[in-house]
Amino acid sequence: MRKIVAAVAAVGVVAGIVGSAPTVVASQEPIVWGPCTHPALIVRGAECGKLEVPLNHADPAGAKIRLAVSRIKATVPPEQYQGVMLTNPGGPGGAGLAMAVLGDRVPKGAGKGYDWVGLDVRGVGASEPALSCDSGYFTYNRPYYVPVSRELEQTWLDRSKGYAKACGAAGGDLLGHLRTVDTVRDLDLLRAALGQEKINFYGYSYGSYLGQVYSTLHPDRVGRMVLDGVVDPRSIWYQSNLNQDVAFDRNIKIYFDWLAKHDGAYHLGTDGRAIEAGYYADLDKLRQTPAGGVIGPDELADVFLRAAYFVHVWTDLGSAYAQYRATGDVFGIKAIWDGLNSRQPGSDNSFAVYLGVQCTDVRWPTNWDRWRADNWRIHAIAPFETWNNAWYNAPCVYWTARPGTPVEVDGSKAPPILLINETLDGATPFEGALEVRDRFPNSALIEGVGGTTHSASLFGNLCVDNQVADYLASGTLPDRRPGRGSDTQCDPFPQPTPPAGPAREDARVLMERSADDDRALAHTTGGRNAKSGPKAQVRLPHARHTSHVGDLTKLLSGNKAARRR
Repeated sequence: MRKIVAAVAAVGVVAGIVGSAPTVVASQEPIVWGPCTHPALIVRGAECGKLEVPLNHADPAGAKIRLAVSRIKATVPPEQYQGVMLTNPGGPGGAGLAMAVLGDRVPKGAGKGYDWVGLDVRGVGASEPALSCDSGYFTYNRPYYVPVSRELEQTWLDRSKGYAKACGAAGGDLLGHLRTVDTVRDLDLLRAALGQEKINFYGYSYGSYLGQVYSTLHPDRVGRMVLDGVVDPRSIWYQSNLNQDVAFDRNIKIYFDWLAKHDGAYHLGTDGRAIEAGYYADLDKLRQTPAGGVIGPDELADVFLRAAYFVHVWTDLGSAYAQYRATGDVFGIKAIWDGLNSRQPGSDNSFAVYLGVQCTDVRWPTNWDRWRADNWRIHAIAPFETWNNAWYNAPCVYWTARPGTPVEVDGSKAPPILLINETLDGATPFEGALEVRDRFPNSALIEGVGGTTHSASLFGNLCVDNQVADYLASGTLPDRRPGRGSDTQCDPFPQPTPPAGPAREDARVLMERSADDDRALAHTTGGRNAKSGPKAQVRLPHARHTSHVGDLTKLLSGNKAARRR
């Protein structure tokens, strides 16, 4: 990572303590706009620039960092202008520069009145510096996630400690300034640089938590806000991951039942429980002999995790898995995994920043006995993702930067905001959306009833998307109902129908297409990101939290094969 050096021009801000609002000086320097390099932004005539902000908001005259910003300007007459719409794809750690194109997805032309602004938050993507610790951390045939022996457990502890140490060396001073509240303060500086008294905000997944914290600290600076895939502020972040483990286990059972329902396409059997048992048998078999010498149990688990996030991946994954079960051909599984995992320099950027945020937002347990007991307890009832998730987050045990104290989310003074969540969302369980609805008394919640897809608004569900459009156009929310529940209900993002014809024969074609899509995504977003249905998602395949940048970015770029979040 490049060394952070003090810049000549100071950003005009006087920062207060956590929980207080920085006072923005009137002389805040505007962004110098120029051409973009991202293909999706170029074709839409976007402009790009850099926003200079303090590395440490408590020392506004000190070292500076530069955040990459994009903008697609409103196309309405001045009297119909609605202001700026800041966006975030989730993560934490998701590259958000291409998110400026999201306005094109809003029905009824309701997005045209806004300047849509994308941002690579501090440490991410094209922002300077960008954090990368060990680009080879995600490799083929890693140690088995489930620590069935103390030796295996120690191997993973050593790996986790090594990654944390690498981040301590690579991150420098940046590592201590990656908390959510740091990015919230950056967003407020961006607001000032754009000459706005208020911001509008569209946040997916972890982006919903950014919105919660911003509207807690600056309720008078919020216009309209859409939060899709709502993070539960009570469980930041250790408990949040344990909650995910149970939800993902439920969702993968739903996927296995779907495969059984479509036995005519996949020939995996007509009993979802039997297919599930076969999956776990495959993990054990791959422990002994990795397929093709590279695909072990972890790689198969990583690929299947996507099905617990998004229904749009179900058909291609089904084809790849059917091919493997029928012939032993691992081509499709490997193609999906390769598409999600680049080992190019800097490819761990999203993962590194994910940890940089979550490990310092709050103090995590540092006694491994606590982790061991909690994860074996959850594994006993929900084995699908528990230990995968534990090791994804385990570097927090050894993280070198000092943790902070989370902001107590309080939306009592916030204006009307729109919340969206599917009932069975695994990444952000529905109870979190209900909690945030309670804390924001002027909010309304749209529920995708019975759905398992994470953060799917603006990608084709017209019941949801039309209500988003109405809100963005006029501020109109669904009527708020009494009690602790949703205020309006929609059908969820629909489960797919398998393609006609034998799935096994199509597997290589499908996987080659999927691999091409994912390689294009990795190229255009600067790497993978794990943890952002129907849209695109830049997330590590095993990423545990909440981003769907990759799939999202592919769709926003016009790639119809991606559909997601």
